[in-house]
Amino acid sequence: MYRPLFLATAVVFASLTGLAQAADGNATSWQKGLSRTDLLRQDLGAADREVIQARIDFDAGVSAPRHAHPGVEVAYVISGTFEYRLEGQAPVTLKAGDSLFIPAGVAHEAKNIGNEKASELATYIVPKGEPLLILKP
Repeated sequence: MYRPLFLATAVVFASLTGLAQAADGNATSWQKGLSRTDLLRQDLGAADREVIQARIDFDAGVSAPRHAHPGVEVAYVISGTFEYRLEGQAPVTLKAGDSLFIPAGVAHEAKNIGNEKASELATYIVPKGEPLLILKP
């Protein structure tokens, strides 16, 4: 049985991205050329924080839309080459094995700049009950 908080967060995320993502861990497309597989959602023991971990797969040349998160994100490149653009910083290029810390609320984009599918492991430490993703203009 899924917790009501998880379902509420999934509904908000789906409304922002246009397509529902799987609550059972199966990969689903939430934007053309992107798929997301939720791996873990765990209470951190603090009254208001949880950790969420997901694998995001990008087709060649595909970008995630400009967005932010209510908590921190640590992105780890599993395969391929990405360019990350964080608001107020110079673009950075990361390859398999590289990691990037993205502070809470910082608007950012990620793009697969390689010729093949690329994947990242995203770990979020976020407030409970808030949408995971907020699209930015």
